[in-house]
Order: sequence, then structure tokens, then C-alpha cells
Amino acid sequence: MDINYELYKVFYYVARTLSFSEASKCLFISQSAVSQSVKVLEKKLGQTLFIRSTKKVQLTPEGEILFKHIEPAMNLIQKGENQLLEANSLNGGQLRIAASDTICRYYLVPYLNRFHKAYPNVHIKVFNFTSIECAHVLENGQVDFILSNYPNSGLLASHSVRSIHEFHDVFVANAEAFPLKDQVLTLEELKEYPIMMLDRKSTTSEFLHSMFQRSHLDLVPEIELSSNDLLIDLARIGLGIAFVPDFCIPADESQLYILKLAQSLPARKLVVASNDSVPLSQAAKQFMDML
Repeated sequence: MDINYELYKVFYYVARTLSFSEASKCLFISQSAVSQSVKVLEKKLGQTLFIRSTKKVQLTPEGEILFKHIEPAMNLIQKGENQLLEANSLNGGQLRIAASDTICRYYLVPYLNRFHKAYPNVHIKVFNFTSIECAHVLENGQVDFILSNYPNSGLLASHSVRSIHEFHDVFVANAEAFPLKDQVLTLEELKEYPIMMLDRKSTTSEFLHSMFQRSHLDLVPEIELSSNDLLIDLARIGLGIAFVPDFCIPADESQLYILKLAQSLPARKLVVASNDSVPLSQAAKQFMDML
């Protein structure tokens, strides 16, 4: 079909904001022009793309399908524009990174500080998702690269992966609530205690469940959360035994101790991953080399 790019551009902003008025502001055109463009696109495609009401705008199933394809295309176009504007220099442009809150706080912040001081004119945008969700936004072209725990089921063969740090996951507990400091526990013994861990959407959860499954054990956590910091806080008050990466535990930690296991858990990695099908900007290359 010979459909003008501008029509898809209008559709993208309406679909992203679910608002004709917000889309008009983003595009610097009138709301009636936005509405007319959507009507023209719907007529050309022979499909209704939006359900309009006085209170809200919703995508139809056909609109959802189109948006799924238009969004990564728009992200690629915007990325190309940014790369041309920065003209292969570090005097401007944008750097887009995605990482989990844990990786952001305990690993990424010093590098962001160092990079910003070295290249203050580069605009840095950080997206905060789980490592699995980070892999999905990388595939959609929404970011230049991601920092992720590895293994990560969301990473694909088209993603270039570089290891930057190795770490171990540990079980930590309050000594008064769980006096197990001098004991060596098997996973079977450990599962009788209240285990606290990240929720199922995380690579850490995938990893621990797989470790238990290898020993033919079912793991039923007492508490599942989205924050390692909160897991550590709850472990300090004796609510359960928390499973967290070792780099999250403060060096001066006095209330928690690391449990001893009969079978050691394999090390995991922090990796930086990029999409081979998307060219990297100079800023992205520089930051990745810094990592």
C-alpha cells in the first residue's frame, strides 16, 4: 500500500498517548488534523483502528496489531535521526539505557556519574525494568543497550552479549529469628523455612526455581516482591530468609548473615547487551567500553 509516513506517525502518537489532544501537542498540529489523518489511514487500510468515546480512546484489536509493528519502526527512525544529529560526536545526542532497579543502584550509578562528567552534553535516559523486560525493549529498539542479569530468557540470538561482572546469589537471614549460622543446609532443608525472593518476572526468580527443580524440589516462596532492597529490609526484621545477589548486601551489614549451603549455587553474570540489527551511536559505544 502507498500510505504516507505522516499518517503512521499520527497513528503512533495517538496509540501511544491514547489521546487525540495529547497527540496533537506532540506533533504540533491541530486536534482536527490528527482526527482527519486517523480517518484517512483507517480508510486506506479498511480497518477501524480506534474506539472513540467522550471519555477515552482505545485501540481496537486491529489497532493493537498495527501499533506492535509501528512502535519499533518509529523507535528506529528516531534513533537514526538522533545519530545523524550528533554526527558521530560526543557533543550532543542521546544515550538510552535499560536496567533493573538493583543493577541501576548497585552497579550503574558510578558509571553514569563518570560518563556525565566526561560528556555533559550527551542526554542520558535510563529506563527501569526487570532484566527480562529490558531484553524486550532492546528488541523493540527502544534503547541502545541494556545491563542485565545472565542467564536471561528474554535475550535472543540477535543480541550481542558481553560479560562485565560476576556475582553470586545468597540466602541471608537475621540470626535471632533464624539461628542457623553454624549449620550447613541442603535445599530440601531450606525450603522448610519462609523464603523471600523476587517475583516470577525476574531472572533471579527463574534462576532459583531452576536450581530447586534440578534437585526435584518445588519451591513455594513465602513472599515475592519486586525489590531486593525491600527483601533485605524484611530479612532484617526476621520476616523470612531472603534470596538476593551478594552485591546488594552493604559492606557494613551487621544484622544479617549469609547461610551456608551444602550445594553451592553457580555464579551468575552481569552483562551488557545490544541489538546486532541496530547500529550503535558513538555515545553508546563509549559507555559500553567504559563498562
